[in-house]
Amino acid sequence: MPSADNVLLESEQRYRASAYALLAALLRAAPDQALLDHLCTLSPAGDDDLDELGQAMAALTEASVAPDLALLEQEYNDLFIGIGRGEVVPYGSWYLTGFLMEQPLSELRDDLRTLGFERSELTREPEDHVAAIFEVFSVMILEASSLSQQLIFFNKHMRPWLERFFVDLGKARSANFYRYVAQFGAAFLQLESAYLSMQS
Repeated sequence: MPSADNVLLESEQRYRASAYALLAALLRAAPDQALLDHLCTLSPAGDDDLDELGQAMAALTEASVAPDLALLEQEYNDLFIGIGRGEVVPYGSWYLTGFLMEQPLSELRDDLRTLGFERSELTREPEDHVAAIFEVFSVMILEASSLSQQLIFFNKHMRPWLERFFVDLGKARSANFYRYVAQFGAAFLQLESAYLSMQS
């Protein structure tokens, strides 16, 4: 029978993985009704005494109640696609070098191969798209990659640029719903940074 500590640890890792998967889904495409319905179930308990992450989650949940799906699609397109490019560029290479498809992407690809990840032939986005990185990290947690491996990946491929990405997303002119996504993402990554640093 698993110990209480093991049950708590498994629950903690499932929460971490699901948070990364949620952010990946929100940043990969405009949310559909099923995803919005799921978000509406996530409001934290005890709304009177929430920490920063709890407040961000509560705000995102509230923003997910009955939005206009067509407006969400337009918001996503304006933010991330646009004509030529969107208001926010969701690629690590862009944040680290000012250009797409640069050395950080090559290094990420090398590390993904070492970890056993292979690019799908159906995938059009480079691997340093924010949603792809969050998907990979969610899988690493679920597949019980060591915390030292997670910390190395986080420090190399996530910490150097994702805070700036979420700041830019939160300030973007077209951000309405995605302002709350940015708040949640920033608060969660701040917690993750502290968590992984403590585990090391």
